[in-house]
Amino acid sequence: MLYIGVDLGTSAVKLLLMDEKGKIHNVVSREHSVDFPHPGWSEQSASAWYENAKEGIRELTKDCDKSQVAGIGFGGQMHGLVILDKEDKPIRPVILWNDGRTIKETDYLNDVIGKDKLSAYTANIAFAGFTAPKILWVKENEPENFAKIEKIMLPKDYLAYKMSGTFCTDYSDASGMLLLDVKNKCWSKEMIDICGIREEQLPKLYESYEVVGHLKAELARELGLSETVKIVAGAGDNAAAAVGTGTVGEGKCNISLGTSGTIFVSSKNFGVDKYNALHSFDHADGYYHLMGCMLSAASCNMWWMDDILKTSEYAKEQEGILKLGENQVFYLPYLMGERSPHNDPKARATFTGMTMDTTREEMTQAVLEGVTFGLRDSLEVAKSLGVKIERTKICGGGAKSPLWKKMIANIMNLKVDVIEAEEGPGYGGAILAAVGCGAYASVEEACDKLVKIVDTVEPDEELVAKYEERYQKFKKIYPTMKGLFQELAE
Repeated sequence: MLYIGVDLGTSAVKLLLMDEKGKIHNVVSREHSVDFPHPGWSEQSASAWYENAKEGIRELTKDCDKSQVAGIGFGGQMHGLVILDKEDKPIRPVILWNDGRTIKETDYLNDVIGKDKLSAYTANIAFAGFTAPKILWVKENEPENFAKIEKIMLPKDYLAYKMSGTFCTDYSDASGMLLLDVKNKCWSKEMIDICGIREEQLPKLYESYEVVGHLKAELARELGLSETVKIVAGAGDNAAAAVGTGTVGEGKCNISLGTSGTIFVSSKNFGVDKYNALHSFDHADGYYHLMGCMLSAASCNMWWMDDILKTSEYAKEQEGILKLGENQVFYLPYLMGERSPHNDPKARATFTGMTMDTTREEMTQAVLEGVTFGLRDSLEVAKSLGVKIERTKICGGGAKSPLWKKMIANIMNLKVDVIEAEEGPGYGGAILAAVGCGAYASVEEACDKLVKIVDTVEPDEELVAKYEERYQKFKKIYPTMKGLFQELAE
């Protein structure tokens, strides 16, 4: 049988077709735009997602035996606020995960409601990108839209709803709304009251591998697929990527270098970072995970290459970077503010340490290193909790760079395992679909059989020592700049 994984990303919807042995038969992508109506704001059209997903499925399956398609699973950008009216039409553009407009609402939740209460209700504190602050922003700034809300959902769940008619979400994605009691896997009545909404406005909760419904008859005919195709709940993009890299069960790690960057540690036991620098979420395997998320990762490199250097030759720009661990230029990767571990939407990107002889290569190197240093900040928090990590999987667009993988291995002093299938959330979504359709008894079993390591990048002792010295200097830059960032924002 065949399974479709749909990865609803920020820049595109990516789809892949996988068989029960894990072989990928086809991959397609449909790009969509991001709107920035004000500095720090970020929005998209939910309807455009759906049209792109339909077109993508048609292209994905055009040369296969469509009768063999058994299920569709999802990985999707998290935290986005999708609100529908009584006619199931989007009320406004979706407010995305990297939108920074909710500083006032985030401060209200953390400082007035209180971080201790939020952590007790949801296992997390408020971050500007989370969904609950967005709901409060709409309530305060667009009361006419707030009054129209019939359904509140997350990005990938809009696709599942359009395809199946089931108003649903999964626990991993719901964990990032600041509305879910993560430990007990139910909606938090306290947070519902704080946001001024009703529980019936929120979707039914499922495990990521559970079947939520079947492909609507009309849509099945349009796509040339069977009405028996099962729609599986899927997961938030980071949890789906973790499934796609086999980061399930106890004590495994995955680093994602996508638009955002994450360090993801799976666990069979519920745990909370007492400093709330890391997120405590449910995982797509039915258990839990800790996650550090930085808002700008591979997007920093894309900005530097596309907008500043005006080039699309990413690999060529990295060819001249030869002296690792010796760069005198530092880069703070906070183009959209920052989440983990600083929780500061006012933080901004900076270059530090340039001189008259600074080269183009050193600036490019600084961007890649800055993102990696930023991810190490979250790794240090995880280590402070007693989490022992010796190796990590890696995925995302940035993971295609051999140089960046080498930096990850040496800046973090971790063995970096490279996976055969580098499709991350899409592959994870397809695996979840296979589990939901009964091809495997559990997510862990599926990952054990399907996810294959093809290479490992080992840290070099001498380079680790050089980067340790550089990191100790890097981590002083943000605290030094923090006060200025606040002033600039005002």
